[in-house]
Parts: sequence; structure tokens; C-alpha cells
Amino acid sequence: MKWRVILEQDPETDDWAVWCPELPGCSSAGETEAEALENIKEAIQLYLQPESIKLAPGAIAREITVL
Repeated sequence: MKWRVILEQDPETDDWAVWCPELPGCSSAGETEAEALENIKEAIQLYLQPESIKLAPGAIAREITVL
């Protein structure tokens, strides 16, 4: 699966900020561009990792596919 990410270098620290526009709040950083890219990969994996959801009695969980 491919995701678009945006990288920006901080002119004061030379660190790199990176985020994924399609996943709100999914961001990371690194001291180098390569480190930032590795860190955002991990952030995306964690972002997409399903969490258990407590459902009210009688509630039904389903999965759907959106193309």
C-alpha cells in the first residue's frame, strides 16, 4: 500500500517534519530525511492498526470496502 507523505525541513534545526495528508493527525519527524521517512512508516502502521471497540448491547460491527 502506498501513501503520499509531505516532508518539510526546519531551517533553524535542520530536522525534518513529515505527515500523511490522507490520515489526519498522522505525523512524525526525524533528524534526517531518511529517518523521518522511516518514522512516518511506523506512524502509518500504528495509525492503521485496528483497536478493539466496546459495543453497546445489540450493536453490530461490520466492515465495508470503499473504492
